[in-house]
Amino acid sequence: MTPMDECNLTFVNVGYGEAVVLRCPAPERPGGWFVMVIDGGSGEAEEYADRASGRLTLAEYLAAAGVDHIDCMVATHIHEDHVCGLLPAAERWRPAELWQTLPPAFYREAMHLLDTSTAKTASQSKFLRALNDYQRLCGLVEAGGGAIRRFSAGDSGVLCSGLRYQVLAPGAERAGALERGCRELFAERESQDFLEKLSALDARMNNYSLILRLEYRGTRILLPGDTNRAGYGDIAPGQLRAELFKVGHHGQKDGASPELLAAVQPEMVVCCASSDRRYESAHPDTMAMIEKVGGTVYFSDCPRIGDPSRGPAPHQALTFTAREGGELTARYVERI
Repeated sequence: MTPMDECNLTFVNVGYGEAVVLRCPAPERPGGWFVMVIDGGSGEAEEYADRASGRLTLAEYLAAAGVDHIDCMVATHIHEDHVCGLLPAAERWRPAELWQTLPPAFYREAMHLLDTSTAKTASQSKFLRALNDYQRLCGLVEAGGGAIRRFSAGDSGVLCSGLRYQVLAPGAERAGALERGCRELFAERESQDFLEKLSALDARMNNYSLILRLEYRGTRILLPGDTNRAGYGDIAPGQLRAELFKVGHHGQKDGASPELLAAVQPEMVVCCASSDRRYESAHPDTMAMIEKVGGTVYFSDCPRIGDPSRGPAPHQALTFTAREGGELTARYVERI
């Protein structure tokens, strides 16, 4: 059991994708814990076929960790490697709330299930599945009595004793652009125009991510979804300061910049790159940039960069523990 004076933030090894589980002591919640799940990794079976690095699905992790409820589930943006793994988890543990970036009724009023066979590329196929699973997830939450909530820059509040949240993005302009892009896509009936709109929205989706900053008793945590270095322009640099930073876009070359890292000033950085470093995730230039500002890099999976001896051993999870006064520690969990 976790001591009652500490908050755990766990990055599950879901391969190429992201799944984060936060547990914080809260006597008023079921079992005495507030449980928040932020993104769910991929829903594709092939992502977990090779488990040599310790990969497992979000649902498998939650079951092994003894989680019995989800107070809050967050879908930072609609991409397959973030949203599709949430669906199996929500089927078993119906979340009380779903946080996302579209109007709560949007999935019912403006969306419909799409024919995935129309895809011409692998990227289009993944995005179609993500859009469909997003709709199913929203329906599942509401059917279970949960609330769908839309968040944008400026929202803030208290999640439980000692734990606060602040939403840094998307701002009103980007949130509006996301909604318009989705409406135009689902209203399109011409197949070629639909696929062009699909690819264009897919390419923009990363920088529509929900950016959260959490703070637990002096420790600040910045979770930007897949936001790349071009997506922070609307945020005041002072709001980005955080001891723990999850670098955006899986640590690809566009995931960070010297200016961004100077604003964040992270002590610890998480990179959610797959062990095969797909799409040049955990790019050496980005990793070197982080080390240059004094940040220690941790990985949700086991990518090899340069000297193989520097990479982490196989593990199923990476857990950070925050305690009173800003104390923050990290450990790799070989087996749950």
